[in-house]
Amino acid sequence: MRNRSMFAHDPLNIKTYAIQQTEESLPPEQQKPESESDRLERARRYSRIRIKLTIVSTILFFAVTLLLVSLGVTRWMEDVSYGVSSSPYLALLVFAVIFGIVNSVINFPLKVYSGFILEHRFGLSNQSFIAWMWDGLKGMLVGAVIGMPILLIFYYFLRTYETNWWLPVGIIMIIFSVILARLAPTIIFPLFYKFKPLDDGELKERILKRCREAGMNVKGIFQFDMSTKTKKANAAFAGIGKAKRIILGDTLLDEFNHDEIDVVFSHELGHYKLGHIKRMMAVSIVSTMAALFIAAQLYALSIGWFGFESVTQLAALPLLTIWMGLYGLLSGPIDNWLSRRHEYKADRFALEMTGNKEAFKSTMTKLAEMNLSDPEPPRWVEVLFHSHPTIKKRIKAAEEIL
Repeated sequence: MRNRSMFAHDPLNIKTYAIQQTEESLPPEQQKPESESDRLERARRYSRIRIKLTIVSTILFFAVTLLLVSLGVTRWMEDVSYGVSSSPYLALLVFAVIFGIVNSVINFPLKVYSGFILEHRFGLSNQSFIAWMWDGLKGMLVGAVIGMPILLIFYYFLRTYETNWWLPVGIIMIIFSVILARLAPTIIFPLFYKFKPLDDGELKERILKRCREAGMNVKGIFQFDMSTKTKKANAAFAGIGKAKRIILGDTLLDEFNHDEIDVVFSHELGHYKLGHIKRMMAVSIVSTMAALFIAAQLYALSIGWFGFESVTQLAALPLLTIWMGLYGLLSGPIDNWLSRRHEYKADRFALEMTGNKEAFKSTMTKLAEMNLSDPEPPRWVEVLFHSHPTIKKRIKAAEEIL
């Protein structure tokens, strides 16, 4: 029998990853410069892997949920839950914990690869594995704190109104979303990043000047330590109403000049000035209510297919997540189309406000390089997965505007 190398079958590209890590650990003067063609190919590889992982993750979600229901595993979970407590609400929480643990265990290898290994393999992550795991744990705890009351409220209305539960639940979810949008910048975001007022006084005044020109009031301008987790760059408005603030990643501040940051901020300001935020909130409200209504009808229709007797049966509830997930798959391309339209309009706003086409083009190019964006993905990828137009299309549109 011939000896086989331990890397003969290397699905996670461990060997390539190790080589890349060795090269990246060298002093800058000893590292091989990356050509434009190499960078583009690397971006395309990263994009292709990301798309494949998204597809695999989606298929896995539907397949696992359907199998757990079909094979009677959720019935066992229900029995265990009622064995812990005879209260239907406490049993629901126990069921949710068991179901969540099972799914987390099944999805863990894929999450490690997509969230940690892949990001390091392409030189995008600055996190250690422990730090990455800690962020994941914090995310789960935050999700549990937010999700638990919503889950209990949902189950109360399901038991009270059965097929008409979707209306009060939808209204309460919308109210929760508004509250979260106000609280997130001051309570949730600081759990993951350290924020401080923007140090650069000149840039701060420039941003505030843009806000005054657009008639926008903000709570403050903050920078956060994005570089502790990633090499990617980002900036955004966070919060709504009086809690609205501007946040800038330190990676953006380190790698982009004032003209380029001005373009980035003016683009975000365009979303506010053109009413995109309110419009997307309205679309989200309509979409949420439609999703809940459709899922409620299909859920009630489908429980008999698996031998369940009532919509309130704990073992049947995972079917509801399948119907909600299918709605999300079908509505996703429409949401992406609308988002891409808004992005083009915000680009135009930024170009007209700054009058700086060259800064816009260099900003788009830098963002593509830092975030490893494929400048020209296949059309079907853009339609199904991209909420932003491709970099190539955005630059072409800018050439036609100025």
